[in-house]
Amino acid sequence: MSVIENDKKPFRFFDNREKYLLFVTTCGEKRAIAERVAGELSQVRPRPPALRLFDAGTGDGTVLASVLRALHEQYPTIPYVVVGKEISLEDVRLTLSKLPDRFAEHPQLVVVMTNMHYREAPDLWPGAAGGESALNWQEAPLNGTTAHEFDQQIEALNPLLEAWWKVTVSPKTGNPLYEKPSVVVLYRGDRRFALDGVIPRPENIAREYDLVIAAQPYRARQRAETKVRYVLEPLARALAPGGRMVTIQSTGQDPGMEVIRKVWPGEDPFRSPAPMLASALRASLRETAPERDFGFDCESNALFRYTLQSDFQAGGRALSSSTVMAAWNASVYVAQIDDRQTAKAMTSHRYLEATREVLERHGGLWFIDEAFVVIRDA
Repeated sequence: MSVIENDKKPFRFFDNREKYLLFVTTCGEKRAIAERVAGELSQVRPRPPALRLFDAGTGDGTVLASVLRALHEQYPTIPYVVVGKEISLEDVRLTLSKLPDRFAEHPQLVVVMTNMHYREAPDLWPGAAGGESALNWQEAPLNGTTAHEFDQQIEALNPLLEAWWKVTVSPKTGNPLYEKPSVVVLYRGDRRFALDGVIPRPENIAREYDLVIAAQPYRARQRAETKVRYVLEPLARALAPGGRMVTIQSTGQDPGMEVIRKVWPGEDPFRSPAPMLASALRASLRETAPERDFGFDCESNALFRYTLQSDFQAGGRALSSSTVMAAWNASVYVAQIDDRQTAKAMTSHRYLEATREVLERHGGLWFIDEAFVVIRDA
């Protein structure tokens, strides 16, 4: 039964796959995030035997693949251990489908996918007592040397992924929960000997990372304390000395939010701006990791913009209905509006008029994200 059909279930905007896919294909957020993260790479100082990266929610893999291309440009010869957390089976498939060319260009690459929680995923180890007995763990060395060969073998993993990436739904929060903690480790078989010391195994797991990507890892409406406790604090604690965590979230300081407030004047989804989160995270780390020193950068390149991709220009050709609908979808997706609210608003034409007015006034639609960086000094 869908969320709309059962009002007793908590709503999760993430579960609307159609909204997500339309947003991803019509807006440039993924590329903008990848460029913002890539701007940190010159500050990353990996230590032997490998550069370690943690992606706290790979989504469809676009950001990760782009960052890996930029990493290869920066560090073309050193091994990478990349851990991606993702509970969505479809997104795991999409992420893996973008990696064959990465294995071809950068042979010293180890990629690990897991469905575990934020407090567990950096360690690749379930936190619940006895959870290790249920742990699914599979090494999948890839044979050959070409992207086509790697693609065929990654595609062949689908039955295993379908069996291991099953979820249940929390009756309290509506969050998806894994049925069994699972880990899949991929690397080139012809590099097994050279990579043996860095390939994560249950008895030999990398627990500290040189770079953590935390792009939109939580619901905007959650309290700052919740975002810190369950997401940001465990990720920051997973940083290696000199490591950097880039956290990215929406701001609502853009024409997209104008559309929302024309339809719902009282909406205020973005209640935890970066300085507030950084302050709460600093206090939490001071309490839970007093032996470590962390720095925060909330100002350098903090704000960046991405746009709705359309051929509309103010004063030019008339707005097409597809552009208006794409703009409306992007606005409600970024603001994480409940499907029930959205469906009710769409029973009249007011939402179309509001969207069209904002598009015409601004000559298009764009959104502003913000970033802040946590640096582990020691």
